[in-house]
Amino acid sequence: MTIETSRQTAAVIYNPVKVDLDALRAAVIAEAEAAGWAEPTWYETSVDDVGQGVTRQALDDGADLIIAAGGDGTVRAVAEAVRGSGTTVALLPSGTGNLLARNLDLTLDDMPGSVRSAFTGVDRKVDLGVIDIEREDRTRSRHVFVVMAGMGIDAKMIDNTDEDLKAKAGWAAYLKAIVTSLRDPNELRMRYRLDEGETQRETLHTVILGNCGSLPANILLLPDAVVDDGLFDVMLMRPGGVAGWLRVWWKVVWTNGVLRRTRAGRAVAGEHRDDDDLRYETGTRFTARLSRPEQIELDGDGFGKAVAFDAWIEPGALTVRVPADD
Repeated sequence: MTIETSRQTAAVIYNPVKVDLDALRAAVIAEAEAAGWAEPTWYETSVDDVGQGVTRQALDDGADLIIAAGGDGTVRAVAEAVRGSGTTVALLPSGTGNLLARNLDLTLDDMPGSVRSAFTGVDRKVDLGVIDIEREDRTRSRHVFVVMAGMGIDAKMIDNTDEDLKAKAGWAAYLKAIVTSLRDPNELRMRYRLDEGETQRETLHTVILGNCGSLPANILLLPDAVVDDGLFDVMLMRPGGVAGWLRVWWKVVWTNGVLRRTRAGRAVAGEHRDDDDLRYETGTRFTARLSRPEQIELDGDGFGKAVAFDAWIEPGALTVRVPADD
């Protein structure tokens, strides 16, 4: 593929299932021309290559800007491929979650505006989570996450989600999966270590490592998570029976999702966040080994079962294009 070298070039990594390609192509070509950039190049994701391979090809072809047009899986795959390259990524949100875009307060339903910002915006450095996953057969694989990595109810929920229903009903499709996952009596039995602390033994229902904390439906799962503070927030959950689940739901939906979003609300909620059902910690590295293989998810996609993992944060490792007025 031939790329002009006299002008900057944007490469569009797009999921054909998530985008209106004709409208997207027209908008990107128009904005590139207006900004004085070269003709954009186009790379389609597939079931076999959800974004890493085509993004690496775009980088090899000399792209100056990577435009990720798709859902959370596309964004995560693009971030994985650009890690270490220093190349800027622009987000064109599409799909159900749009988790990184939400946490960066980007507009979710304005494709023309998002395309314009890709060429006229400014760069913002955010942290990147990296995780080595060990399987039951002792093989290991390395991935990144831009929002969250988790085990427990969130990973089981994703594994139990009907993809056809998700395509038709969006976020509501997870409700059925949540009910199914809550019926699973298995708990996580693990040994873990946070940073240089002592190794802990825990029986948990869910553990989540978050680079940022906002989810759809106004859910603030990790109230103190900041996308560029050089830390990830760890949520450890073990509700005690039905009452415990009600307390967790109240804390996540009301205390975190409503009160802690305002200064006055934070004063009402107070500083104490931890109890026997739900507690939070922060750190830069988290290693864990499970008593049996458990489902693991990254940014809302299932990654099979793991027997151990080693996760760490890379501060400022991902450069994202945001609107100039931000």
